[in-house]
Amino acid sequence: MKSKASQSQGLLLFKLSQTQLFALGTLKIRELVPFTPLSQIPQSHPNILGAATIRGTTIPVVDMAAAVGYRPVSDAELAKSFIIITDCQRMVIGFLVRAIDKIIECNWRDIEAPSSNLGKEAFLTGVTRFEDQLVQLLDVELLLSKVFPDSPGAKRAALTDVQRERLKPLNILLVDDSKVARKQLADALDALNIPYRVTADGKEALTIMEQAAADKRPIDLLVSDIEMPGLDGYELAFEVKDNPKLAAAYIILHTSLSSEISVSQAHQVGANEALTKFDANELIQAMLRGADNAARLLG
Repeated sequence: MKSKASQSQGLLLFKLSQTQLFALGTLKIRELVPFTPLSQIPQSHPNILGAATIRGTTIPVVDMAAAVGYRPVSDAELAKSFIIITDCQRMVIGFLVRAIDKIIECNWRDIEAPSSNLGKEAFLTGVTRFEDQLVQLLDVELLLSKVFPDSPGAKRAALTDVQRERLKPLNILLVDDSKVARKQLADALDALNIPYRVTADGKEALTIMEQAAADKRPIDLLVSDIEMPGLDGYELAFEVKDNPKLAAAYIILHTSLSSEISVSQAHQVGANEALTKFDANELIQAMLRGADNAARLLG
């Protein structure tokens, strides 16, 4: 019996304005460095301040406040600012923030999905509270998609007709709290005319799977993010594999994390694979392995 995955993880709290606290999961973060002089990057996005050279590596630095709609960090503020070095979606990026607050431990069950009234451009995947202060978890996928638009090739996969027909009969469920990630997943499958269901919530995903099993149409292939409010991908995978009626599902954890730790833990909770977002060909090849798994189970 696998041990249940802990939903507690570190959150780095920081400020983009004078008062509001924002957060990133610490698994996305390599290190924190005080502001360092930057070299210019010609013809770059307006929110890219330049490049920092850190331990011999050149890293683009984004003014996170400006990127999400706050006042840009001024020259007078630079001396007190910090750069958060992240390893996310196959990119090492620096995010300039006004101030670092602290690192806290937070349970995913204490994180709520943001209000739907915030609109499509809200850079949030969740909200929580710490010491009576509101903390907003940033949607890094959305932010990166604005500053570093995906190349068209990353969004499309090439399949033969035979491969496409192997995927079409499967009941596929996609789960991700990021609007950008859901669209990437949907676009990849829509381009291949492969049907699927999609949700933004791990709890709802589990409910969908339980209902599908009750209707004798169980989910064959689950593609889930890891970091999600309420029920994260690790615990969702554990709950699926711990339920005999759901356990046949082939689970692909699909995450912006580039950490080997996330892959190791994915296997511990019963996931079949863990992939770093976003490469459509890699994802579709993993789904084809899921189709092979479903065929073997059918005998």
